[in-house]
Amino acid sequence: MYNPFVMLFVLAIPVACISWTVTHEEVFKEIREFCVKNSHEQKTLAARKFFYLFTCEYCFSHYITIFMLIITGYKLLFDGWQGYLIAGFSLVWVANIYMSLYGLIRLDIKIEKTEAKVKEKQLEKID
Repeated sequence: MYNPFVMLFVLAIPVACISWTVTHEEVFKEIREFCVKNSHEQKTLAARKFFYLFTCEYCFSHYITIFMLIITGYKLLFDGWQGYLIAGFSLVWVANIYMSLYGLIRLDIKIEKTEAKVKEKQLEKID
């Protein structure tokens, strides 16, 4: 079998990828906007929280983690339910580190593109 600590860092990749894609990328924009609207306008607390979980990558990563634990049977440190619990929180934590790093990288790229456009416009004015 695979090393459980290697599996932790590998399984966190799809958790992060799915969570980020659903909560940030254009492909789910309309669904996300619908969920944002309903997370503010629904009458019951349960309904508002249900829709909110599709707009927050941290919240959504918990549900994706549960799904991954069910389909893989991954446990960490213990064989019983304790192993699932530790694995679940560990996967969420690692996945959120991945998403934070990805967000920082995207921000840096966006800043660089913006700075390049500003410099191009400055050069056009000089010419």
